[in-house]
Amino acid sequence: MTTTTPATRPVNPRFSSGPCAKPPTFTLDALSDAALGRSHRAAVGKSKLKAAIEGTREVLGIPADYRIGIVPASDTGAVEMAMWSLLGERPVEMLAWESFGAGWVTDVVKQLKLDATVRTADYGQIVDFAEVDFDKDVVFTWNGTTSGVRVPDSVTIPADRAGLTICDATSAAFAMDLPWDRLDVTTFSWQKVLGGEAAHGMLILSPRAVERLESYTPAWPLPKIFRLTKGGKLIDGIFEGATINTPSMLAVEDYLFALDWARSVGGLDGLMARSQASFDAVADYVAANDWIDFLAVDPATRSTTSVCVTFPDPSIADGAAFAKAVAKRLEAEGVALDVGGYRDAPPGLRIWCGGTVEASDVAALMPWIGWAYAAEFAALADAA
Repeated sequence: MTTTTPATRPVNPRFSSGPCAKPPTFTLDALSDAALGRSHRAAVGKSKLKAAIEGTREVLGIPADYRIGIVPASDTGAVEMAMWSLLGERPVEMLAWESFGAGWVTDVVKQLKLDATVRTADYGQIVDFAEVDFDKDVVFTWNGTTSGVRVPDSVTIPADRAGLTICDATSAAFAMDLPWDRLDVTTFSWQKVLGGEAAHGMLILSPRAVERLESYTPAWPLPKIFRLTKGGKLIDGIFEGATINTPSMLAVEDYLFALDWARSVGGLDGLMARSQASFDAVADYVAANDWIDFLAVDPATRSTTSVCVTFPDPSIADGAAFAKAVAKRLEAEGVALDVGGYRDAPPGLRIWCGGTVEASDVAALMPWIGWAYAAEFAALADAA
């Protein structure tokens, strides 16, 4: 840490983990072709929704036989839709190592009332995937947005699994190399790695998931907003741009812009490289300073997008208040907005390092964290 005010400031201080920073080239003028005031079922609306679906397939490298749908209520809506429509046919395992995964556990156990096997890990840790039975349906997050813990590369989901894998990938899609052949349901939202606008979710189904939908009827009633089949057949229109409810065509235009920007930086490989470079800027600083550390204990599980850091000094009696004061000081200086840790997570900061963030801004931010830390530490000493 340093008491000297850093000379360099981030050009863009937006490090929120959602909604995330817009692509660097974004301007409101880029949305001038939005189909505003037009029906999303008109030819212009359907063509833009179709372009959003196929652009997603292209940039992410999603197999041609997987179905991609735009659904309401962001990633939450997509995950809920999948769980309420697909679970109950066979035993279920729920995996959670942060708050959103814990939320899915609550929905399955307390709302759907399924007798699920629940595997949890504390913040900073991850469950032991070697113990997971993939002949059951398995629900998990790929990247724990609130814990900075991701599924490590060493995990291999069996190709011959009997159950379905339902993966909340909202902070992983467009930043991590997802194994599509091992994921049966994958969800994400536009406002994460591509910096799109909120409220819309993406639901990606493998042929195995479609087969389940067409052969199994849940024991519970499904709200209209969750219904993916009619008469025992998949509603194809949902996966061709005929959304269940009315989408925002302004948000669709924004997502199309973000997809074009993603192509301009090299597609998925370029996005992953940008995210890795930003993470490396944090990692280099953490390695050089013993007063700051990653929340994720195992380096193999450290997220490259939602990067969570802690202040391990045991002399800091109220870690939550201290971390909040550091974040507040950074915001007051205009060098980092919305970097406070998640309310249920251990005290610390959360720095978004997805592809829309410039690595140079992250590198410029880190000395400012040292400056804010030193200032708050001095204030504690003065108060004592």
